Amino acid sequence: MTRLGYQIPNFSYPGGAPDQLFPTVVRQAHEAEASGFDTVLVMDHFYQLAMIGSPDQPMLECYTLLSALAQHTQKVRLSALVTGNTYRNPSLLAKEVTALDVVSGGRGQLGIGAGWYEFEHASLGFEFDTFTERFEKLEESLQIVTGMLKGENPSLEGKHYTVHEAMNHPAPLSRIPVMIGGGGEKKTLRLVAKYADESNLICAPDEIPRKLEALAGHCSDLGRNRDEITVSVQANACIAPTHEQAAAEFDAFVAEHPEAGQRRAVVLLGDSDEVAAGVQALLDRGVDGVTVNLIANGHIEGRVSQLGEALAPLIS
Repeated sequence: MTRLGYQIPNFSYPGGAPDQLFPTVVRQAHEAEASGFDTVLVMDHFYQLAMIGSPDQPMLECYTLLSALAQHTQKVRLSALVTGNTYRNPSLLAKEVTALDVVSGGRGQLGIGAGWYEFEHASLGFEFDTFTERFEKLEESLQIVTGMLKGENPSLEGKHYTVHEAMNHPAPLSRIPVMIGGGGEKKTLRLVAKYADESNLICAPDEIPRKLEALAGHCSDLGRNRDEITVSVQANACIAPTHEQAAAEFDAFVAEHPEAGQRRAVVLLGDSDEVAAGVQALLDRGVDGVTVNLIANGHIEGRVSQLGEALAPLIS
């Protein structure tokens, strides 16, 4: 399960030529693996998110990228944070995650959510549907995907998806953990209780206890042991040897990507001690782990290593 995950959410690296994009990503994955992260995660989007940058900024397809990173890493688990269910037929998704597990030697992980980025759907032709329909699709998809990943041959005549004795050969090399992302207390956390091994919360720190209480309630209703589920929370950081340097690097990123300025209030910014204290405060609210990104400066050599070295002792 993910207890200390490093997320790579953007590929807009200053002065980076296209042929240097992937090497920069590989270096981040290497630093994450060497410094104590247990999982490397990338977003499953085709356009950059509005709160990070503009939609025309670089974005690599996640399963192609994860499979490539599998050849450059040895220990870390590899996952989307998280796959938009609306982008792929569930049987195709099961095959893609299985292929990731096989090519990584058993390190694949499924991170999944209902999908939410309406502009991306409209531009690229993916069906967006209503909020209710997206969650109906997600639950049907989970029935198909989890069955195929377990070596079953699921059949479903659903409202949105139909499969008949869906086969998945070769089978995954490992038992693939299922992470559901989001913090919706009525729908998302109920699906976590019913289908998932892990919940990745996206919420304000003071909301964490309420989310955990809601998850426990769903587990009780469904007869699920709450202790079987690992709960992580998503965090944003900007770390550097000094607070002043971290602030300067974040400000430099915002100067190039003004859309990201609104994130400053939620970024754990500073030196190793400051960022570690911020993450410890999240852990103290009851979660088991964190997934952290370095939107502003993860591309700078040594920053991911510094982050992992600061946070790994908190998780051990």
